[in-house]
Amino acid sequence: MPEAPLDLTPVAAPRASGRSRRRTVGVLAVLALAVLALISQGLLHSLNYFDTVDQVLASRATVGTSVVRLEGVVKPHTILRTASGASFWLTGSGTNEVFVVERGTPPQLFQASIPVVVVGHFASRTTTTFLGTQIMVKHTSSYISRHPHRVKAPNGSVR
Repeated sequence: MPEAPLDLTPVAAPRASGRSRRRTVGVLAVLALAVLALISQGLLHSLNYFDTVDQVLASRATVGTSVVRLEGVVKPHTILRTASGASFWLTGSGTNEVFVVERGTPPQLFQASIPVVVVGHFASRTTTTFLGTQIMVKHTSSYISRHPHRVKAPNGSVR
């Protein structure tokens, strides 16, 4: 028996139902929301905030002995270097001050009259003695661009 010729006429694809489109849009919306949630949580947890001496002293009851990053200026003539670290007074604006006892090695740029961030916690809920575990020296990018290979202290010494 002779074979019948093949019908090569294009056939239109069946129309997608409204239900199928809604499902696809719903899945894409859920995926977009999940990606946005993951990105926002990652960004929020990667930020390192710090509180100033004034902010911490104003909210002393809520801070308690939890670990915070405390920002202030090292008070001149108060640095006492010890075998286990250093102690000094950290000032805010006005008369707000916190006594810091830092365990560890202060950074090479650490000195009086500069802004620093100290990671640590208060010794108790009522004291202003802050027990630090790390000192971070703050400096601007304009300083780095002007002095890429050296750091000059306010007293003129090069470190």
